[in-house]
Amino acid sequence: MKLYLNERTDPYFNLAAEQYLLDHEKEEVFMLWRNEKAVIIGKNQNAYAEINQTFTEQHGIAVVRRLTGGGAVFHDLGNLNFTYIQDRKDCPTLDFERFSRPVIAALRDLGVEAVLSGRNDILVGDRKISGNAQCAYGDRIMHHGTLLFSADLSQMTGALLVDEEKIRSKGIRSVRSRVCNLSELLPGMEILSFKRYLEDRFEGERTPFTEEQIRGITALREEKYATWEWNFGASKAYNRRSKRRFPFGTIDLSLDADHGVIRDIRFFGDYFGLDDISAVEKRLIGCRLEREALACRLADIGSYIMGADAADVIGLIFG
Repeated sequence: MKLYLNERTDPYFNLAAEQYLLDHEKEEVFMLWRNEKAVIIGKNQNAYAEINQTFTEQHGIAVVRRLTGGGAVFHDLGNLNFTYIQDRKDCPTLDFERFSRPVIAALRDLGVEAVLSGRNDILVGDRKISGNAQCAYGDRIMHHGTLLFSADLSQMTGALLVDEEKIRSKGIRSVRSRVCNLSELLPGMEILSFKRYLEDRFEGERTPFTEEQIRGITALREEKYATWEWNFGASKAYNRRSKRRFPFGTIDLSLDADHGVIRDIRFFGDYFGLDDISAVEKRLIGCRLEREALACRLADIGSYIMGADAADVIGLIFG
């Protein structure tokens, strides 16, 4: 395993670094990193539906889209992020428990009784300290997660627009009441000491980014992760919209149709999937709004939205 020592805090650079390592690094990778203030949105989310844009602009909070699915998360220097990258053949399906296990073990050795809960959260008691996400990327798989250590929770609640249905489904009053900073549980420990503690738990070659890697990551930052097109440009107005929360996550479906034929369609939401949903979107363009025709083109939807079946999506399309 290679343990990348990353002290950079530019969110555009750090998200680009993950993709660069997916594209170029052949060994197993672990990386710990922090960001300046940012909202990191899931690959399939509608940016405008997830953030309070006025608040983020007023407070200098970046908005960056990541490669993985799942929901929007807030980062600042009080939040520590971890990334695993390895061959897909060693992990043929999305497996949150596998990658969360070493982090949970490290927390428990500090006396923090952490557990994996639901789809992708790490909790202490009934309070969330970590959200996790995964994606398959070519022949590699990436898992990354947050660890709230001393994050500014007032900035978090101001920046994020929270789905009220999601809040109700979890039986909680608010995001603020649900989350917990690890500093509450580890008095006297600072976040950089916590980072060093986690780095020391992982065996492998410790390496900084080379100059060549920095040039490549910086180019990817400028060409993709710092652009409006990547972070906001996927969102547009559609003439039909349907949204529903399922046990596997929220699907927010938008489409344009003309004379009963789909002309454009987008799947937004905080779901996870092994394959890129854009393949399904392309397949549905030109499809008649008939249940049988839709069922044929949605037969393998579970590979793109883990846990879903064709009936779930058809139900959304017809409202």
